[in-house]
Amino acid sequence: MELPEISVDELAPELASGAMLLDVREVEEWQDGRVPGGKLIPLGEIVERLNEIPSNGRLYVICKSGGRSADACEFLRMRDIDAVNVAGGTLAWIESGREVDSGSE
Repeated sequence: MELPEISVDELAPELASGAMLLDVREVEEWQDGRVPGGKLIPLGEIVERLNEIPSNGRLYVICKSGGRSADACEFLRMRDIDAVNVAGGTLAWIESGREVDSGSE
């Protein structure tokens, strides 16, 4: 399955316009640094928490570097959710110099 991807440069204005972002990393990774406004559901919990994932509209999915988010996108797209992988993941976001949140909330 060919997955749609978006760069962090393309993602930034989408998020500023209210786009939804799903972070599929582990809690500890998320606490260390994350793109502001994303919802955390670790990849291993996607199946049991599928009802928490919006099924209408486009959903951007991010992880550390793009691998786990690609797996999540494939799973979500098979369930008719318009999931788009963030190429380069949180590492690319941080390297771009954009704002990063950290901590438990």
